[in-house]
Order: sequence, then structure tokens, then C-alpha cells
Amino acid sequence: MAVVWTTGTSAEETLTVVSFGGSYAKACVDGYHKSFEEETGIKIKLEDYNGGLAQVRAQVDAGAVHWDVLDTESAPLMIGCDEGVFEEVSDLELPPAPDGTPAADDFFDGMLFDCGVGTLVYATVMVYNSENVDGEPPSTVKDFFDLEKFPGRRGMRRSPSGNLAWALMADGVPSDRIYEELSTEKGLQRAFRKLDTIKEHVIWWETGAQAPQLLADGEVFMTTAWNGRIFNAQVLENQPFVIIWDGHIRDYGALAIVAGAPNLENAKKFLQHATSTRGMVGVANHISYAPVRHSGLPLVGKHATTGVDMKPHMPTFPANSKNFLWYDIEFWTDREDELIERFNSWLSR
Repeated sequence: MAVVWTTGTSAEETLTVVSFGGSYAKACVDGYHKSFEEETGIKIKLEDYNGGLAQVRAQVDAGAVHWDVLDTESAPLMIGCDEGVFEEVSDLELPPAPDGTPAADDFFDGMLFDCGVGTLVYATVMVYNSENVDGEPPSTVKDFFDLEKFPGRRGMRRSPSGNLAWALMADGVPSDRIYEELSTEKGLQRAFRKLDTIKEHVIWWETGAQAPQLLADGEVFMTTAWNGRIFNAQVLENQPFVIIWDGHIRDYGALAIVAGAPNLENAKKFLQHATSTRGMVGVANHISYAPVRHSGLPLVGKHATTGVDMKPHMPTFPANSKNFLWYDIEFWTDREDELIERFNSWLSR
């Protein structure tokens, strides 16, 4: 059954939506915020944050919630749900696919949560500047770690997440055994030994904007980066960057409603609208983050301003999906603090 809203809403009704800012937030505004406002009469107040749960916890604990909808990532969504800082939305009726397929069948497995609804897939990838390559270009995770074949500095995020997995991939561990290996002390030692082989050649980045900048400035030969940032550099800034899709690490974005949201019913309407196929495709036509509905990818078209075909830039595009790894939420929520401490200790040696 289709979800329908009436448009007889008071002009004074508003909704505070909190997102990550930048080109991603703009893609969401163009992709589904504007259409939501037009169809419901509810005015969206958009605010930015840097992710995490600190601000949400503070509002909920103080009983002074002024945010309604939060754009979040997998780990904060799970942790926040366990802590009770998000509303449960598991009974929220979501719109079917354009062909009538029920939402429960249209969403990718694992994208409907007790306290949120998945919206997109993004990837952490490896990237190089084609202008710096003579001969055969790098194409695998192993190439990233091969300083003899591809000399030069590497850029990596200052975090164990991603880096430990790639180290094992480069050392020959298949993607489907990465977390099994990382769950053992022997596997962790193996990962750090592999990172040792490039450690002195790494420049560590901490914000998403730093990775493409390191590449553009010639500070590194290759870097890890978020695929949306690289897409923007490629298409909007005409940078000669090439993504290596081998071994990319996928995670998802989701929308959640803050517990005690002052505009709860409007927030639910917003989730229904934003997580429709139309909403997800609207975002994907502005930035290279893939829909999490099966009906989504076939409907992704050209970039809204440049006319670039967006499908080949999606993490879930078949040609990009030969070897990848999902971010394991349970593993990282259980062991993140311990592994961050161990990673930082390794960095300081």
C-alpha cells in the first residue's frame, strides 16, 4: 500500500534534520528535502554535526531535545539504539518500490533496523592520481602495500578500522575470512606486521577532505579515501583520480529519530519520504552513494549538474563489486576502544 500524506499542514510546522554538511547535505536537500517540503508543507531546518552520539546523548539526558531526525552511520545507530537515545521505528510503514514490491522485500538485507532505516551505501576505497603513473597502474589492495612496484608515500586514515582489514587482504587473507582472522591475536599480529612494511611511508589523515587534497598536492602516490569525496574531486574539480574498487570497505548511512523528538509525527513522515526509492535515487543523482533498495540502482541516472552517468560510480555497481568487505558493526562496537588504543600505541613506536 502506498504511503500518502495530506498537504493541509500548517505553514508553521517545522522539522529539524541534522546531517554531515558539505556536498552530501546538499545532495540530500536536492534529492528529497525540497520535495518533502513541497508535498507536506513542513519546513525543514537543516543543521550540521560531525557524527557520533555526544550531542544526542546530551540532549536526551537533559530532557531538552531540539533535534528531530539524525543522519547517522552504522555503529552510532546500533549503539544509540541500545542506549535508548533513538525512537523505535520498526513498525513504521515504508513506501513500496515503484513496481509495488513491498518495502521489506525491496530493501537490502539488514537495512531495516529497530531504531532507523538505511538510506545509502558508501565505500572507503584506494585511489591514485593517473598523472603520476607510468606503465601498468595499481589495481589491487596488494599493490597499495607494494612499495617496490609502486614507490611513493601512502595516505591512510588515522584509525584501525579499514587499515587492519586491508593489511590482511594484502597478506593474502580472503575477504570472507578477514573478521575471523582479526578476532584472533595471531591475526591482529599479522595485520600489524603487514602495516609495519609501509608505516614509514604513510601520511595519516583524519578528515574526509584531507585525503583527496594529499593526492592533489602530490604528497602521496596513493591514498585511502571515501568514495564520495573522490567522485566530487573527479567530476566537479576535474582531478585525474582513479578509484581502485578491489577490496573496498562498505558501510551504510541511515536515518534515525532522536528519542523525545519535538516533532515526532513529522519526523516519521520524513523517514518515509527520504527512504523511498525516489528519495534514494534523488541523492544518488547528486553524489556517488548507492541506494539500499533493489529498485534503486536501475533508476539511477545522470549527475544532476554535470550529466555524468552515475551508475559506474556507485559502490554497488556490478563491475565494482567483485571483491569488497562490509564494515562489521558487531566486531567494531565490541572492540573499537581496545583496538584504537593498540593502534595508537603502534603508531607511537
